[in-house]
Amino acid sequence: MANSQGTQRLLDLAQRNGARFLFASTSEVYGDPHEHPQRESYWGNVNPNGIRSCYDESKRFGEALAFAYHRQHGTDVRIIRIFNTYGPRCDPADGRVVPNFVSQALRNEPITVYGTGAQTRSLCFVSDLVEGILRTMESDCGTAEVFNLGNPEEHTVAQYAELIRELCDSSSEIVFEPLPQDDPTRRKPDITKAQSMLGWNPNVALRDGLAQTIAWYREHL
Repeated sequence: MANSQGTQRLLDLAQRNGARFLFASTSEVYGDPHEHPQRESYWGNVNPNGIRSCYDESKRFGEALAFAYHRQHGTDVRIIRIFNTYGPRCDPADGRVVPNFVSQALRNEPITVYGTGAQTRSLCFVSDLVEGILRTMESDCGTAEVFNLGNPEEHTVAQYAELIRELCDSSSEIVFEPLPQDDPTRRKPDITKAQSMLGWNPNVALRDGLAQTIAWYREHL
């Protein structure tokens, strides 16, 4: 509802006031992709009525609605597709890879990996994402454009589990559970467009970003 009705109300507000509108979309619009890495031109492979569809399809709808307002009303819309992001202040109960693994590792609880752990993810540190958002909003060439924002450095989920266990100096064992329905097997952004049009690149190295994240969790868990 937030991504559909909420987006429509905000687009109405932007259109009435001549405001610039940024829609925070997601890499989930690519579903379980057949293209790798994923470019903005890829239409995706999404299950329209699967267990994740209320999120996937509402984001796809929000993108379509934003472009409809641009074509009909000339609204200045910009869309970012956010790939996996992590960092301090991420809710420990968020359910994503880094919060789960760090929380479990610091408590020396079993680290839960779904599937074989061979599925891949590309993790972007939060400050890099924020810089990409600001550049998208402030750019003179961003109107009616879609940008992937994420770090193209790709690792398996099992590798993330091992690295986080190491950085947490944890005694946790790694356990494997069944893979959830429609969970993407590979996820990696092609960020060529953001690099060329926005001059944006992620700069925070994985180990550095995880170290900052783990330090925050140590203090707040």
